[in-house]
Amino acid sequence: MADVPGVIGVVLGGSRARGEQAADSDVDLGLYYRPPLDIDALAALARDVGGVGAQVTQPGAWGPWVDGGAWLRIDGVAVDWIYRDLDRVRSSWQSAQRGEFSFHAQVGHPLGVPDFAYAGELALAVVLADATGELAALRQQMADYPAALGQALVAGLWEAEFNLTNARKAASRADAAYVAGCLFRAVLLCAHALHGRAERWLINEKGAIASAGRLPLAPAGFATRAHGVLAHLGDQPSHLNAAIGAGQALLDDVRAVVNSSR
Repeated sequence: MADVPGVIGVVLGGSRARGEQAADSDVDLGLYYRPPLDIDALAALARDVGGVGAQVTQPGAWGPWVDGGAWLRIDGVAVDWIYRDLDRVRSSWQSAQRGEFSFHAQVGHPLGVPDFAYAGELALAVVLADATGELAALRQQMADYPAALGQALVAGLWEAEFNLTNARKAASRADAAYVAGCLFRAVLLCAHALHGRAERWLINEKGAIASAGRLPLAPAGFATRAHGVLAHLGDQPSHLNAAIGAGQALLDDVRAVVNSSR
């Protein structure tokens, strides 16, 4: 794979790179490239290892942030090839160092893809192929989590408070769907703030609450409480307001620990 024109290096990512995989976890392989990427050569390789029906995409085919790749089945194991434009990864890292971030709309990511995820993915990955040493050198730069990013994620709790304020207005109209959306964003922003204060990368919504709950600085029972906020919303104003109240209490506790940890 590393011999395909355009490919700079290959990494193992996801839960398997972190040692947190389940028995049925996919194998995520990040293909770091610079355009032009030889899609025909990649497609031929995919057919060699994944069967005649294996297909690869053009860059950008999966959306503006997931980019593209392939979903393969090799010896009964799901193996995902995921494209990453290396220059865009570098830009992500530079923004993270300045404490600049946004969440971007992307299919499959209800909170949105944080642009610092590109940097976090590489920082957490295991490098498998890196002929020029460029990936290893960039990972070495990422050895220290950028303090400015952590501070920005803590400051981002203003949006969690804003969402809870809006949720209260919708609760009186029994607008359970809107309240659910506001609470979801609020608890995920809390998870990001906790990771930012702990200077730990959080790059995906999946497992974010459990990961935050394992952080030493997390409020007691964080994961159980965060899931509980969304578990039994109901469709009556009284039930919705109770959930919002639980979300507010959780936010207050998160704000207290991230500010006391400075």
